[in-house]
Amino acid sequence: MNVPANLKYTKDHEWIKVDGDVATIGITDFAQSQLGEIVYVDINTVGEVVAAEEVFGTIEAVKTVSDLFMPVTAEITEFNESLNDNGGLVNSDPYGQGWMIKGKISNPAELDNLLTAEQYKALINA
Repeated sequence: MNVPANLKYTKDHEWIKVDGDVATIGITDFAQSQLGEIVYVDINTVGEVVAAEEVFGTIEAVKTVSDLFMPVTAEITEFNESLNDNGGLVNSDPYGQGWMIKGKISNPAELDNLLTAEQYKALINA
């Protein structure tokens, strides 16, 4: 299971990469493997401020639909439009081309509540 050390993680299996006050967010390799083939990502919160642990969208796989939870409070500024035509990018490259949203972080202190790569590995291997 791929768990990049340079990212932070949630217990709900989202990852976040921070560059200044901009966050890029997606789901982890573990999450996509559990969901199976991703067919659709529905994000209708662009332009909104979504609080940490609130739902920012849904992801639809062949077998199920799951909510997506914000790792930190942020104003969602961008949705990865390439997922409209190819939800499978989340399966093939969850930390790269399969990213879901970008946003402007409202409260950087919330990053301290997230898991490190080592803590996330312990969670999924428990």
